[in-house]
Amino acid sequence: MGSVEPLGLLFRLYIYSIHGDVCEVLFTAFFDFAISSDWRFRGVSSVWALFIYGLAMLGVEHLYLLLRFHCNFLLRAFLYTFWVYFCEFSFGWILKRLKACPWDYSHYRYNFKGLVTLEYAPFWLLGSVILEKYIIWYTLHLRLDEEK
Repeated sequence: MGSVEPLGLLFRLYIYSIHGDVCEVLFTAFFDFAISSDWRFRGVSSVWALFIYGLAMLGVEHLYLLLRFHCNFLLRAFLYTFWVYFCEFSFGWILKRLKACPWDYSHYRYNFKGLVTLEYAPFWLLGSVILEKYIIWYTLHLRLDEEK
């Protein structure tokens, strides 16, 4: 019979990492297209993004499991968005010290130290809603079949 155990930490980290990286590539491709009408849809990312998205989304998963019965959905979405900004700033700060930060938001009006920008807040909020309602929910319900 199949396993009744949820996916382990490494499987979930893998799913969240890949999901975040793919979303970043798609976002940068469409954002660049909206600005320059470049039909090549060149999306970009960094290998660092795999680790950052994976760990940040595991954090959102943890928040979801802690808060789902105690906070309404809108409050959770804002907390997730705050968490994402915290992660982006923290990882960006570390990577900047190592001269390895792949992003720079200095040219945005509402940036902080070039590491985060409020202009992306609606996208992070929407992304956190999708993350909770679909990615995390379905990932927590996935099971591996242990056929012998």
